[in-house]
Amino acid sequence: MKKLLLSAVLLGSAAVATAQDITFAMEPSYPPFEFTNEKGEIIGFDVDVANAICKEIQATCKFKGESFDSLIASLKAKRFDAAISAMDITEARAKQVLFSDAYYDSTASYVALKGKATLETAKNIGVQNGTTFQQYTVNETKQYSPKPYASLQDAILDLKNGRIDIIFGDTAVLADMINKEPEIQFVGEKVTNKKYFGNGLGIAMNKSSKDLAASFNKGLAAIKASGEYQKIYDKWMTK
Repeated sequence: MKKLLLSAVLLGSAAVATAQDITFAMEPSYPPFEFTNEKGEIIGFDVDVANAICKEIQATCKFKGESFDSLIASLKAKRFDAAISAMDITEARAKQVLFSDAYYDSTASYVALKGKATLETAKNIGVQNGTTFQQYTVNETKQYSPKPYASLQDAILDLKNGRIDIIFGDTAVLADMINKEPEIQFVGEKVTNKKYFGNGLGIAMNKSSKDLAASFNKGLAAIKASGEYQKIYDKWMTK
């Protein structure tokens, strides 16, 4: 009996030892994808998607805050396992990191204060630093003077104070912003330039993490098939 009990204990220990802990990094000031609640916890669409995937692949998720423009460099240095931070899958990024399958279809949009600037009259534009929105603005819309921000919350303050005319960013994030800031509205049409947007958002990893990518893709497919992904989408995304 003692041998049987000892074997059970050893087997249990082995199961604990082999359970995978995965540390995800994200820039937590980007609602509804990721933001910090009043308890200091990082919550949001990306967090729930990551947790659902981890549940499927029997792993434990951990989350840490990181500036968006440092995510790729930190992944290359293996400072954490993955980044899930509303990151557009682009050819340029895919040369540096490994991406999972897309977990969200992304588009870009512009917003301005109601009754103020239009795309034709705007001169100064706010963008988040290190993003494809910044790259697109610099390379494709040279009529605007881009002003980079660590977070879009800082850009909103400058928009209200007249320091910038418009903000360019992810459509879902800007929709969430409009819900909270009724004086802000969309201007112009959505942007889906495939070089910068429209390939979807992916979980980024070190190039060597092929097994982890395969696990993420398996878990993502499972939560989409079960309906869990749709529940998370409905919870966080503005219709």
